[in-house]
Amino acid sequence: MPVDPEDLYRTFGPMVLRRCRKILRNEEEALEAMQETFVGVLRARHRLEGTHPRALLFTMATHTCLKRLRTRRRRPEDADDALIQRIAEAPDVDDRAWARVTLDRIFRREPASTQVIATLFLLDGMTWDEVAAEVGMSVSGVRKRLRLLQAHVAELEGVA
Repeated sequence: MPVDPEDLYRTFGPMVLRRCRKILRNEEEALEAMQETFVGVLRARHRLEGTHPRALLFTMATHTCLKRLRTRRRRPEDADDALIQRIAEAPDVDDRAWARVTLDRIFRREPASTQVIATLFLLDGMTWDEVAAEVGMSVSGVRKRLRLLQAHVAELEGVA
């Protein structure tokens, strides 16, 4: 059964906005990201299932915000921002490049939701239960995903 975007907005809008605020740390951008998330729901409403709307919106909001952060890093808003960013990044360019390549290698073979799970658990400090509820999986499913990710990381460390 297709989802009702208006109902999702009324029910989960505040949760999506909190998520966007947490990631972006900028009220205006958070509001824009929330709107972008719900525009995505509108565009895909006939293909979306309403079985786990909270997890779906949480994941969509996270991806929207991460995309905005990547764009912000690549295209600062003005020349002063670009200069500040270049200065801030100058000392550790090699470390950042290594981190990007490593993260890309780690998540290349993983489902997109594994990155969300890892972010929620490892960076946001959510509990197993909270992560499971957010992504619409069982706690054992979340643990399994993180164990597989950990094994993949260990495998890559052995190769590197």
